[in-house]
Order: sequence, then C-alpha cells, then structure tokens
Amino acid sequence: MYKIKQIPEDFIVKEMNNLELDDNGIYSYFSLKKKNYNTLRAIKIISEKLKIPEKNIGFAGNKDKNAVTEQFISIKNGNKNIEIKDIELKFLGKGNKEVFLGSHKGNEFIITIRNLDNNKIKSIEKRINESKILMPNYFGPQRFSNSNNLIGENIVKKDFKKAIELIINTNSDYNEKIKQHLEKQKNDYIGALKTIPSKLLKLYIHSYQSLLFNNILEQSINNKNIEKNTIEIIPLIGFGTEIENNETKIIVDKILEKENIGFRDFIIKQIPELSVEGDERKAFIKISDFKIIKQEKDELNKNKEKLIIKFSLPKGCYATVLIDFLFKN
Repeated sequence: MYKIKQIPEDFIVKEMNNLELDDNGIYSYFSLKKKNYNTLRAIKIISEKLKIPEKNIGFAGNKDKNAVTEQFISIKNGNKNIEIKDIELKFLGKGNKEVFLGSHKGNEFIITIRNLDNNKIKSIEKRINESKILMPNYFGPQRFSNSNNLIGENIVKKDFKKAIELIINTNSDYNEKIKQHLEKQKNDYIGALKTIPSKLLKLYIHSYQSLLFNNILEQSINNKNIEKNTIEIIPLIGFGTEIENNETKIIVDKILEKENIGFRDFIIKQIPELSVEGDERKAFIKISDFKIIKQEKDELNKNKEKLIIKFSLPKGCYATVLIDFLFKN
C-alpha cells in the first residue's frame, strides 16, 4: 500500500492567487508558510500574537496540518512581522481586497509517494503517458476531519445542543469560551455557537454539503448516469438549489429523504450568516500537467521505491483524491 505524508515535507502545497497591490490599501498581504498547523489553527495563533480579532484575517483555503504549505492571507490594517514556530510570514504589500474563502485560483503540489514497488510505478507511468487524467471530483477526507460534517449536519437540522457537544468532543480551541458562555447562560446553545468564528462554523456547513455531494456523485457514477468522457455538474445542496437533470433529481431526492432534510433547511434563521444558497461543482476534473519528477530509493521504507510527483488542481479539488484514484485503477 502506498504511503503519503510520512513526514510533512512529503506533501508540499503552494497556493495560486493573483493579488492586486495598492500602497494605500487597507489590507496587508502576507505569504503564510507553515507545517504542523492547519490554516484555522495558524490564523488563531496569529490573531492572538497580534491581539486582533480572527475576523480581521482573511484566507482562501484551509490547508493541511501534516504538510508544508504556502498560502496568502490578508490582515486588515496590519503591517507587522511575527515569529511563531513552524510558521513563516512574509509581507508582500497592501491592497483593497480581502483574501476570502475561494478567492484563490488553485494549488500547486509536489508530493512524495512512498512504499512503492517497480511494478506499481510502471503502471502509474503507463496511465500518465497514455492520456490526460480524468478524476472524479470528490471532496477529500480532510474535509470531514474531527466530525466536521456531523457538526454541520446538526446545525442544518437545528440540533444546536448536539452540534456544541460534538465541537467540545473534538477538543476545539473554543471549548473554554463555549463552557464559559453556558455557565452564564445555561442551555443557550445558539449563543454558544456564536462564540466560535463564523468562518469556522461555515466550514462545518460546507463539510456537510461536501458529504452530500460525494454521495450524489458516487451514486451517479454507480448508476452510470455520468459518462467519463464528459464533464457534468453535480449540485452542492443549499436553500436555492434547482436541479434540471431528472436522473440527478431522483438521486438527490432519495438522499435528502434519507437525511430527513430539504433545501430550505440550509436557511439558518437563528444564525443567518451561516445560511448557504448552494452551488454547483464539476463531477470530473481533467489533469493535464501531471509530472513524475523523479524515482529513487525510499529511505523510510526498506526495499521500497518512492515517486516525487508534481501537478496543479483548481481550487476546492483534492490531491489525496487524485492519488487514491491513480492507485485504484
């Protein structure tokens, strides 16, 4: 079985973003390079060091903890450099636009795949050389870590008490704030949720959307509703979702019935900023710039080889999904 992320340096991610610089801008742009932190944790630490609210720090995507990642952030009215273990901030300039979720173009990856034998490497090389790679555009497992999708599901279903219990069980950075609030206002679970940054709460909702998307895509592929020589669209469920394709509508209706929800449940009246209208996402992604940089002995796994590969993906697409796809076929 192949191995990735045995060490953080095995998984290198560089965000692609076009920043518009303006010396008179109210936002300061930084390159944030990190390892051993996911983005949300890094943002929290930066906010504490600078003594500013987390909402003043913008970012485009939540990058992995077990990786070396480089991405762009914006800090409102910020121009300081700070030093934190495993975090490097480099000032890039100022501008008038906040960096926000989804504002980047995509990501470049350099990944080391370990614990391989020569036969597996040859089969991968053959697949790459034969044609462009067309991979199912599933959300990767990191989208669902720490019960994110379950928390999002309970927010959508308005079971705010269960959502808070799940958040506390993940040992989140906000447990103390939650407990302090509930000590003062017992059973005010909506208020407890509001002690958590809305960006994080929305990630929980998006995680549940992502789970529903993966289920719709998997059933569409199993039912052969999607032909692999076309790139079709799958809905990301929200309160404004409209589905024209009858076969997709049948699949969605069955999934929502099983989940005991409807489109309008994605309106969160108690915390309106968490409401999500819905969107669409490609069912398949074409990868045309996949390259094997080198093959060499795997120093971490006896008598095995390693491959170092390079490719880029559009925003919201997962390198782990591509690698899993390559090794399953």
